[in-house]
Amino acid sequence: MIPKIRDALRATFRSGLTRPLAWRQHQLYQLARMAQNERELICHALKKDLGKPRTEVLMAEVGHIVERAVKSAEQLPEWAKTKYLDVPDWQKSWNPAIFKAPRGTVLIISPWNYPMTLSFQPLIGAIAAGCTAVLKPSELIPTFSQLLEEIVPKYLDPNMCRVVNGGVPEITKLLELQWDHIFYTGNGKVARIIASAAAQHLTPMTLELGGKSPVIIDSAYDIDLAAKRILWGKCNNAGQICVAPDYVLVQREKQDELVKAFQKHYNAFFPEGALDSPLFGSIVSDLHHKRLTSLLSRTKGEVVLRGRADAARKRLEPTIVKDVAHGDSLLEEEIFGPILPIVPVDSLNQAINFVNARHHPLVLYAFSDNESTKQRLVSETQSGGIVFNDTLQQLAVNELPFTGVGESGYGYQCMKHTYDTFTQLRGSIDMPKEAEAHLAMRYPPHSEEAVRALTAPVYTPIPPSRL
Repeated sequence: MIPKIRDALRATFRSGLTRPLAWRQHQLYQLARMAQNERELICHALKKDLGKPRTEVLMAEVGHIVERAVKSAEQLPEWAKTKYLDVPDWQKSWNPAIFKAPRGTVLIISPWNYPMTLSFQPLIGAIAAGCTAVLKPSELIPTFSQLLEEIVPKYLDPNMCRVVNGGVPEITKLLELQWDHIFYTGNGKVARIIASAAAQHLTPMTLELGGKSPVIIDSAYDIDLAAKRILWGKCNNAGQICVAPDYVLVQREKQDELVKAFQKHYNAFFPEGALDSPLFGSIVSDLHHKRLTSLLSRTKGEVVLRGRADAARKRLEPTIVKDVAHGDSLLEEEIFGPILPIVPVDSLNQAINFVNARHHPLVLYAFSDNESTKQRLVSETQSGGIVFNDTLQQLAVNELPFTGVGESGYGYQCMKHTYDTFTQLRGSIDMPKEAEAHLAMRYPPHSEEAVRALTAPVYTPIPPSRL
């Protein structure tokens, strides 16, 4: 069945159905209508699968897709324009151009944590580019994944997009096939398996992964405001987001002030605690709940905001741990949950070295009003993104690329960046017959004059320079 789905989508692509811009725009508007019209079913499914608060789903999942599908449709004619190049006068008659061509039939593998956004954000770019696509949602969110299988064909042309559900057998079969691009969002372990399978067909990929995204707090910054913004970022989806603040680096003498600020804002966010709050999500599975509580049980740090746990309901309240040092359990892997370790440092240099000694994160957060400090962080660290004086809010900027580096992935997405991901740039010239007189010197045998002209770039003057 899966090979037949791929073959049918490839036949659609080759038929030219997806090429007209008006057709693509209609599909994008249909996707927006689906998200808008079916929002209550989407909220219900994500509440059942993840315990996600309705407001969070509407804000961070449904709203993003409606807005970005509509804006992509509106901006598509500009994105898709053939680009004619500014070249030297003697090449202008060649009409050098870059055509924007769809890559073909693509595979999108999405995760469980933000399944609406991370399924349809790549699909928006694929549709805009003129591709056909298989969408493989996560088996860890069965209610939502089944809902997609039911509602997607009601809005999107099934000749262009198909949803394939299932677990390891289905994903294995999908990866045996050749695709024109694979877009995977998830973790590094699975990414290596997918990349290995893609390599068998030399399939290009986008990998949106995760990692431990650090927060560096300048001791001169407003500690209370930093704590409020960091805690808000950590509480979204119970910390189960790839760009969640993973650990905090703060000057040692400011650590206790930061702890008190976290406690203050936690009490303001959740006066009765988060365990039973409808505004706080659940952990996705028993396995992940056990993993998180195991990390906590092994930490050598001091728990200063002890979150209650309810394993039966997969609930875990935000937990703050101070005096966490290198080698601690909380620094072993991406936490991906509502636990926030605080690592005290003695200087900005130490904080930068601590970050650089680890895999490049998806995002580096820093709280500072000092421009030289900001410039140092830009120049002396590597990360997919760098965000100053807030957390998560970079995701609301449609024009910013979302990307990783190294262990946190590669490739770009969001609006035009996603369109570009699924677009092949086809360089072109169109040589006129009238150019033959100027091309004559390239044909052998070559005269001395022709050799001088053909080899002239070798003797291009090089300006003097020194350090």
